[in-house]
Amino acid sequence: MDAAEFDKFAEEYLATHTDNLKISGEAPDYFARYKLEELRRVWTRQGLAEPAAVLDFGCGIGASLPHLRAAFPAAALSALDVSQKSLDIAAARFPGLAELVRYDGAAIPLPDASQDLIFSACVFHHIDAAEHVRLFGELRRLLRPDGRLVIFEHNPVNPVTRYIVATCPFDENAVLIPGPTLAQRQRAAGFARIETRYTGFFPGPLRALRPMEPWLSALPVGAQYYTLARA
Repeated sequence: MDAAEFDKFAEEYLATHTDNLKISGEAPDYFARYKLEELRRVWTRQGLAEPAAVLDFGCGIGASLPHLRAAFPAAALSALDVSQKSLDIAAARFPGLAELVRYDGAAIPLPDASQDLIFSACVFHHIDAAEHVRLFGELRRLLRPDGRLVIFEHNPVNPVTRYIVATCPFDENAVLIPGPTLAQRQRAAGFARIETRYTGFFPGPLRALRPMEPWLSALPVGAQYYTLARA
């Protein structure tokens, strides 16, 4: 999906996404929030230093920004997207929360070794697979020594995920990526240490069971997964 396509959907994104996710029993904000709660839990468990600079790559209309701020309150936040209309909406929704950066799809306009954490939520399935290794190389360039790249993606093995993506208008051109494939592309870009964890095992009606999910993270059947890659 290019900038024009993202611009087309920007204003109706939240309403369309809300309707599309009804089958899950949750609203869009739940999915934005749980990713950052999971990342915060792993960050604390691994004893990682608090990041001074965090980038939201492919921020869209800013759904992750308040949750990034809650998870990493001392970090300077940057948010990057190809869609200027999406960035304008993000700025109106969350004024002053992050430095918003327009990206032309080529070189990322940020300095080398400027970020401690780069986060991306369900963006790469919109990007041509032929571009992934180059983009991961660009993101690696931005990371400081011992920085982390965290990429959440939809799990194509999960039937509910496949249904949601297949019926979502702005996922019309999406190509879902298996977890091992995403990790292999990150290795090809120079990331040597990559962990893959699966999430989203229990829909809304079974939310009482969600505290069990950290113990299920190795099972490749969750609705989503994420990779945690070290620069």
